Amino acid sequence: MPLSGNYRNLKTTSVLKKILPREMLAQKSQLPLLDVRTPAEFERGHIPGATNLPLFSNEERVVIGTLYKKKGKDFAVEKGLELVGPKLASFVKKAKKLAVDKEIMLHCWRGGMRSGSMAWLFETAGLRPKVLIGGYKAYRQLVHRNFSERKLDLIVLGGPTGSGKTLILHAMQEEGHQIIDLERLANHKGSSFGAIDEEPQPVTEHFENLLHQKIFELDINQPVWTENESRGIGKVYIPEGFWSQMQTAPLINISIPKENRLDILTQMYVGKNPSVLIPAFERIRKKLGGQNLNYALEALQAGDYRTAAGIALTYYDKAYAFGLQKKQSARIVQKKFDYFDALKIAQELTK
Repeated sequence: MPLSGNYRNLKTTSVLKKILPREMLAQKSQLPLLDVRTPAEFERGHIPGATNLPLFSNEERVVIGTLYKKKGKDFAVEKGLELVGPKLASFVKKAKKLAVDKEIMLHCWRGGMRSGSMAWLFETAGLRPKVLIGGYKAYRQLVHRNFSERKLDLIVLGGPTGSGKTLILHAMQEEGHQIIDLERLANHKGSSFGAIDEEPQPVTEHFENLLHQKIFELDINQPVWTENESRGIGKVYIPEGFWSQMQTAPLINISIPKENRLDILTQMYVGKNPSVLIPAFERIRKKLGGQNLNYALEALQAGDYRTAAGIALTYYDKAYAFGLQKKQSARIVQKKFDYFDALKIAQELTK
């Protein structure tokens, strides 16, 4: 929304500098990025690392949008000026605190009124703003293109539930290898029990942004390891372009002794209140069968987490075996270990 009204007589002879999404991503580690959309828009999905400095609150945006539809642009602009005017000084103060050598990047939804108005204000205050061409919408378009076009030397680490795949991935990372921890990005371990002890999940849109940022930071000329996952991880979904790469990448399928798997699962959930675990078992009732479910619930109530975990594996092992049969990749390598040591297995796999 271009500033007018009491500000009509203020002139600027310079032309605001604009940058493409790719340029913004390249400069994001050096320059701060402001997202001037509403808090609700920002929460739904934003560029990782951006700071929300909303021109309008959620409620104010609704008021202006309603005015625009019912009375037209002029009335909406005047109302916008009325709402924004008292906040101008605070916008400048916050931007100056974040700016690096007076430079700052910013965007709105489509790179239009909101970011243009805020950039004008910052420039008037002596800053050197850069406006993202096409705004957040253009960034999202780039994200989806990159999932398909940015080809990775991807290697997928598979194995039945409780095989310690995440622990192995983290050991690989400590050894200097590149990984993508999809479950960490999704705040979910990928099973009926996956939400336990996790922060709330992002929506799929923001999960995609986080995954894209991670990929953008990688050296695509070097191998990248990730864990074999279902398309859905909790409530979020792996984007099509990246999912296609996972499906055709070589799969290293590991197996470790069941006793070690039970050790890993028990360590994850021991001490948890049964009331946290019972709903997770209830969600796989049909797969377990009523009798097995009852045995598992009795074991939980008795504090016998190992027995309960063993019962859960009767379902998850069948499900994993079925999924492995459907795997598209022709490059499936089976690796059997008669022990579990995350670091040793990581070193063996990355030779």
